[in-house]
Amino acid sequence: AMSGPARISEQDAKAAVDVSHAEKAYARWAPIYDAVFTHIMRPGRKAIAEAANAHGGKTLNVGAGTGLELPMFTNAVQITGIDLSEPMLKIARKRVAGLGLTNVDELKVMDAHHLDFADASFDLVLAPYFVTIVPDPQTCMDEMARVVRPGGEIMLVNHVATERGPIAWAEALLAKAGPGLGWDPRFPWSVIGDWIKTRPDIALLERRILPPLGLFSLVRLARK
Repeated sequence: AMSGPARISEQDAKAAVDVSHAEKAYARWAPIYDAVFTHIMRPGRKAIAEAANAHGGKTLNVGAGTGLELPMFTNAVQITGIDLSEPMLKIARKRVAGLGLTNVDELKVMDAHHLDFADASFDLVLAPYFVTIVPDPQTCMDEMARVVRPGGEIMLVNHVATERGPIAWAEALLAKAGPGLGWDPRFPWSVIGDWIKTRPDIALLERRILPPLGLFSLVRLARK
């Protein structure tokens, strides 16, 4: 039988390969990401920005990408953004400079599976369109919960798989393209729901279906 440490190192090796694959996928997508994804994802970005603006405080934006949502935040939201992709963040930095966004403190390359921040560093953690694309969403959510202070919130926007009907069929087709996109459209709610059940310190505050077509949901979690 395989020993514990060997099993862990095998998982780590797989995660490293997955992360490397994601970096390459997003380097390819960076130049055209805004043109392709701006409109379909705008309602979700707007919803998470409005919720963040109402909350305010020191905020970690996980998977900041090209910074599409950054102009949507008020100065009540003081942002540190991270992403695995340096080509994406380069575009985000140009956006911040061009628009003179004074509430963005830093944009840095970081793997969300291993956040380089102290416990309880943030009032708010935002992860729009993020946990459905990472190799190990539970580890990323553990890290988000670690760096948000008690009384703070974690806010997600995700597409969660539809169980039946035409959208479910479309998702099955899109899943074949998923590896090239770094995205799997069949992401089940149980990934988030089961994680919440393992975390007595986390409460589900809101799960709201968003336009267009109810493809995306805003999820708000409180750190007790």
